[in-house]
Amino acid sequence: MKLAVILVNYNGKKYNAACIDSILASTGIEAPKIIVVDNASQDDSMCRLEEQYRGRKQLELIRLDNNYGFSYANNVGMRRALKWGADHVLLLNNDTEIRPDLLCRLRECAGRHPGCMIVPKIYYSDDRKRIWSAGGAISSVVRKVRHIGINEIDEGQYDQERKIGFATGCCLWIPVEILKRAGMLDERFFLYYEDTEYSFRLQKLGIPIFYCPDAVMYHKVGASSKGAGSALCAYYIARNWLLCNRQHLGGRYPLFVLYYMANRAACCLIWLMQGRIELVRATIKGIRDYREGKFGRSADY
Repeated sequence: MKLAVILVNYNGKKYNAACIDSILASTGIEAPKIIVVDNASQDDSMCRLEEQYRGRKQLELIRLDNNYGFSYANNVGMRRALKWGADHVLLLNNDTEIRPDLLCRLRECAGRHPGCMIVPKIYYSDDRKRIWSAGGAISSVVRKVRHIGINEIDEGQYDQERKIGFATGCCLWIPVEILKRAGMLDERFFLYYEDTEYSFRLQKLGIPIFYCPDAVMYHKVGASSKGAGSALCAYYIARNWLLCNRQHLGGRYPLFVLYYMANRAACCLIWLMQGRIELVRATIKGIRDYREGKFGRSADY
């Protein structure tokens, strides 16, 4: 098996080394190729990587000339992996650390479920018994996604391997045959909802997603996107949620729009009460840009 692990870097100086070192410490599996794709970082993170890992042929650094977004950079990495001859790729956030046996456990799970996408159990990095994601679920009517087990203390309640509906882009084990059937990530999203769209796409193609509880990792949540309380987050969620569901809900889309407007109105009301007017403006702009067909990176966010 030839595995390529793809990391997208954007000003990730504080996180890259811990992530890469955890991959290099992997056991029970042939050393993977590590491809770091940099979205025109403005810190010296890539220079640091060049210095720290000089001579490591296992590590390949790709510098992009602009910040093209999460999907675009991952697609660059996956194309490079395919050229290298990978038969599996792992998309991994660079603000994570993996347990030494994670890659081995994912490979074993993939062997039990050939041709399927696999996700691990993910804990918060600063609270390593508190779950961030034990797979993902999708609501039946408006197709809203959620992380299973989020914020729960792990007491073994999610230790069963099972099929799930939604896979977070934080860590995705993808066999090459899926890329050939389903294609790569949709670059219009730039940030947020590209993983939801991809999960919906696989579901339409009849490609299952499995959750592997024996594969464990830790995530510094929101490290690269300024967190859920940022205007950047508010903008891309407002815009991309509409884009994703318009593509995949069919006749249920009008019902989703009613839910969406109520949901965003409630958020905006809370933000106004908190004096967070910048989040309201970002949400309104996201909706406007969706209606005008403006996707990819926003000049304002």
